[in-house]
Amino acid sequence: MKLVIAPDKFKGSLTAPEVASRVAAGARASLAAIEIVEIPVADGGEGTVDAALAAGFSRHEVDVAGPTGETVTASLAVRGAEAVIEMAQASGLDLLPGGVKDAAGATSRGTGELIRAALDVGCRRIVLAVGGSANTDGGAGMLQGLGAHLLDAAGAELPGGGAALAALDRIDLTGLDARLAGADLVLASDVDNPLLGPTGASAVFGPQKGATAADVERLDAALAHYVEVLDRDGGTLPVAASVAAVAPGAGAAGGVGFAGLVLGAHRQSGIDVVIGFTGLADHLAGADLVITGEGSLDEQSLMGKTPIGVARAAQALGIPVHAVCGRTLLTDEQIAEAGFAGVHALAAVEPDPEVSMPNAGPLLERVAAGLVADVVRNG
Repeated sequence: MKLVIAPDKFKGSLTAPEVASRVAAGARASLAAIEIVEIPVADGGEGTVDAALAAGFSRHEVDVAGPTGETVTASLAVRGAEAVIEMAQASGLDLLPGGVKDAAGATSRGTGELIRAALDVGCRRIVLAVGGSANTDGGAGMLQGLGAHLLDAAGAELPGGGAALAALDRIDLTGLDARLAGADLVLASDVDNPLLGPTGASAVFGPQKGATAADVERLDAALAHYVEVLDRDGGTLPVAASVAAVAPGAGAAGGVGFAGLVLGAHRQSGIDVVIGFTGLADHLAGADLVITGEGSLDEQSLMGKTPIGVARAAQALGIPVHAVCGRTLLTDEQIAEAGFAGVHALAAVEPDPEVSMPNAGPLLERVAAGLVADVVRNG
């Protein structure tokens, strides 16, 4: 039997490579002769660099500006002329000092510096995974990290954060990294929100980053002003700011999607990007069984998260797919419609999350062993 294991992380418990390893150990406990291929994957957010490293990319570390300007060390994955960058490693919520959220003041500058680092090592195809961001700055910080200057009426550089954009007077793009013109920038995101308005970056995602109702109104107005100035001053950009602002995905990652789009990035489903660079489709050839999964399998998972993408790829080849998870909130009908032959939750073994989360590894081995034993027994 050939088993392909292609899971995402169990957030708060195990990374995707750790999940794959534990499932593999459980599978071998049931069938010693089993052939196993481990392919940790992600949906284009946190864990995407781990997936690239597991697929043979090399790790490069670089010091960049964190979300509040402090220096942080971030990793990018490089293979030949391709780089995979994870925004959360430079501008993520988890990097905020003391965990204090700052929707109005957090910057995406470090993400721009990560892109520049990829260009420095010769990469010309750059995948930008944008989950878990702390900022609502419309990607203004990212542009600054790439050499643009955002100036107030006195000619001084604006500080980081979306709120500061209210004072924006002009944008000088003469210092923007010229190598971007020859680069293929991929925005790995499933978010289709525009930049502005009631479904935009501030209104939908700002509260998750600590924004009050007043902050949301102030940030949305500041971002609208930023679009107007960039529309006026951004004549050298591949896409006009007014066009990019209303495009699907512009509101991703506090508006970093917008900045990516004005630079000419094309948006792709995160899981599809990851499936591509991991070579999952090739590894599925000859497989008898696929196991995927993530921490919580719920209705949000059905919107294109990792397990659904893996299931779709396996279904196309007629390979049965089982999902493992910490918990599932899906009905039997939803599970069947998603294409899973079965869903196996740790909560069925240990219902208390305070026990199951720190013990997810051993529990996952136990669940995987039972899953493989059942498959073998039932032919």
